[in-house]
Amino acid sequence: MHLYDRERTAQQKMRIGFLGAGRIAEVVAPAVVQAENVERMAVAARDLSRAKAFAEKWGFKKAYGSYEEMMEDPEVDVVYIGTPHSCHYRQMMMAMEHGKGVFCEKAFCINASQAREVADYAERHGLFAAEAIWTRYMPSRKVIKELIDSGIIGTPAMLTASLCYDVAGKERILKPELAGGALLDLGVYGINFALMCFGDQIERVESSVQMHPTGVDGMESITLFFQDRRAAVITAGIYSRSDRKGIIHGDKGYMVVENINNPQSVSVFDTKDNLVEKREFPQKVNGYEFQFEEIGAAFDAGKTQAESMPLKDTVFVMELCDRLRRQWKFKYPEEN
Repeated sequence: MHLYDRERTAQQKMRIGFLGAGRIAEVVAPAVVQAENVERMAVAARDLSRAKAFAEKWGFKKAYGSYEEMMEDPEVDVVYIGTPHSCHYRQMMMAMEHGKGVFCEKAFCINASQAREVADYAERHGLFAAEAIWTRYMPSRKVIKELIDSGIIGTPAMLTASLCYDVAGKERILKPELAGGALLDLGVYGINFALMCFGDQIERVESSVQMHPTGVDGMESITLFFQDRRAAVITAGIYSRSDRKGIIHGDKGYMVVENINNPQSVSVFDTKDNLVEKREFPQKVNGYEFQFEEIGAAFDAGKTQAESMPLKDTVFVMELCDRLRRQWKFKYPEEN
């Protein structure tokens, strides 16, 4: 008998329910369609007609006009959550209280306290829980780390990562009550990139921020100093599009990753700027397929976490974000 109290065979798929039928749901839906070990069971939205239209378009079997209705469906194993950050904690808890696993978009919660509570509840009840930050699941992650460890650029000393988009007109970005701002939407990608490349033995964190008039962080510079004398400098902002590059600097050369938000390639240069090696990162659909394939396989194997993004790593990232916001004296309204 499986953790979710239904008999399964090796041929049965993880049955997923989408909570929300908005922009991110539309973006990831093509990848779910192609994930062979995931069954599109249901979608729920506040507007039933919207849920029905989404279900028909992407081949989900059922549509619900409220989130609560879908939670009562015994044929939904795991709930995918793609709503604003401020909703994540309550919606994950609601799903788990109904015996569902959760796969939640970044940022997992608004702070580490919420993330730990979700992780503890999932562990106590044997429920699947993972953060859907797609770069953690991509094959590019392994290739980049292998190149770093190979010594092709010598001893790495510095990493820079920039991710800025012109998103200052979006409501979810500007409202503090939606946990908006650059950090949880964009900064977490740079932080995760640094951790994937350099590990998590951080000695010191320094940062500076410019706040937006609405009260959220508009742009920031973050420096992580690691115990092995490496450093990562991360920039994030909501006002303009940056080059989105991640660059790892060593004493024998450097590596340039094109687009840390969705790596397209990595190019290795020597100290004279000669191209030494280049690796392309092809996708089967749009890059989101890797995370759904992994969680589908993990769930079918009876696992309750994703190997590429275990909950301890999710909590660690949230702790770093909390640490940064303390430096900025910035709290979200529900934390006051």
